[in-house]
Amino acid sequence: MRLDRERGVSHAFVSLARNLADGFDPVDLLSGLAEDATQLLDVASTGILLADPRHVLHVVAASSEAARALEVYQLQREQGPCLDCFRTGVPVSVPDLPAEAARWPLFARAAAEAGFASVHAVPLRLRDTVLGTMGLFGAQLGALDDDDLELSQALAYVAAVAIVQDRAAADSALVNEQLQTALNSRVVLEQAKGVLSQRGDLDMDRSFAVLRRYARDHNLRLTDVARAVVRRELPAERLLDHAAWEQHQPRQ
Repeated sequence: MRLDRERGVSHAFVSLARNLADGFDPVDLLSGLAEDATQLLDVASTGILLADPRHVLHVVAASSEAARALEVYQLQREQGPCLDCFRTGVPVSVPDLPAEAARWPLFARAAAEAGFASVHAVPLRLRDTVLGTMGLFGAQLGALDDDDLELSQALAYVAAVAIVQDRAAADSALVNEQLQTALNSRVVLEQAKGVLSQRGDLDMDRSFAVLRRYARDHNLRLTDVARAVVRRELPAERLLDHAAWEQHQPRQ
């Protein structure tokens, strides 16, 4: 088990490093981060919020539709641990969310309805600038141990560096441009997921998986594939057929 975890940690950081070296699709990178965090840490789902140039937070990635919906609800109601984390720039750990219901009453009720009992939020921070937050949602009560908290923050730090790139750290205009690009890409991705969901009768999680697999198998940027689907330059049926074909291939 320990060896598997070490391999998983290595894979996550190698993936982030490769994106830094080769150029990257911001939404694809953050979606991968959300999935890696969920697999490596003792949580059920992960959501990532990113701030636009006006410091307004948006959901940019999530490992499940439940996490995405809860993050959206949190932003709409303007209360929750991820918002507190963004405002303060420090981690917020809530091992027993029902016990903190008075602190975030609307969020706590929505989280319980979604099946989450604990939440931990860490900032995506570059030096003194907080770019967003990563929310880790647990299905069970309980705190993350010190190793998991340290790992979650390390993943968030590396992702923050990847988003703006080190050479852009001192250029606020370029930082804002990078952030806005990521947010615009997320809108296109959600639209493409909706198209695939309707055409293929899929839930949103499966629609995202179809999009991402097609992009990776064809060495394309996730956002480019999503944009082509939305513009009808790439038929949704082609992605659905590819996903169906792949399911019937023998495992290596």
